[in-house]
Amino acid sequence: MRSSSSLLLLYKPSGVTSFASLKPVKRTISKKVGHAGTLDKFAEGLMIVLTGTFTKLNPLFSNLDKRYIATILFGKETSTLDPEGEVVATAEVPSIDEISAVLESQFLGTIDQAPPQYSAVHIDGKRAYKMARAGEEVEMPTRKVTIHALKIISWSAPVLQLEVHCSKGTYIRSLARDIAIACGSKGHLTALERTAIGPYLVKEAIDPDDSETLQLHGQESAARISRLPHIGSVVVDTKSAHRLTYGNLPKKNGILRSDLHKDDEYAMIIDEEGILLAITGIDNQGIPNKVYALPCMEKGIV
Repeated sequence: MRSSSSLLLLYKPSGVTSFASLKPVKRTISKKVGHAGTLDKFAEGLMIVLTGTFTKLNPLFSNLDKRYIATILFGKETSTLDPEGEVVATAEVPSIDEISAVLESQFLGTIDQAPPQYSAVHIDGKRAYKMARAGEEVEMPTRKVTIHALKIISWSAPVLQLEVHCSKGTYIRSLARDIAIACGSKGHLTALERTAIGPYLVKEAIDPDDSETLQLHGQESAARISRLPHIGSVVVDTKSAHRLTYGNLPKKNGILRSDLHKDDEYAMIIDEEGILLAITGIDNQGIPNKVYALPCMEKGIV
């Protein structure tokens, strides 16, 4: 029996919602599907999708940096800060020298950023986008985000293509808005591609509609998980492997060998045949102390 627990790297095309892009995965891999960050409908690129017991692994992905290629149109701001909104403000188009100076002086490092009004952020218990659609005035609180790097790819006035390396929680729509305002202009995104999430690259992503490739891709999930930061491996004996199928963590005397570094927070628990049994947290002695996922329960390992 093949495990339904998978870590998938999928390519979401523009014009499709993140939710709709998961349908082929539900048909082919598992009905239990989650993700480690959605993309707006107009955006495209890499999505990390988790299935089966791996849907509980979000904490391992939540702090990963992201990379994007953003296409910004200067001179016009839309209600949604993307091509699907209505134009709400216009202004002169800045020069590339003005844009370059602003990027270097104001948008590198940790900055305060207000999310777009049309976003899923909760305001007084309500989704901001629902309030905005209802015509309510929404004051978006700022949050700290980090812009690690910005690189201008091309400029053909009024369109700028920009490579962005940023922390979790960064809204590229807001970044486009704020860069334009800092230049004395207005602006919005016309296109957005997510090119990387942590160590995972868009060139690795597959088309979820290709069911055969999707199944093969799912079988390589353990190798993908091993690439996460702060995760090592622990090999356990047969008795401990059996105990894990009942949700019981391995004890110190059941550990045959460990490949852990001092800053690791998680471990892949593996049996003597190299089969992934579980993903756990570990204490400062390298002993598993919290279960995050138990694919061995799906495999029926005894």
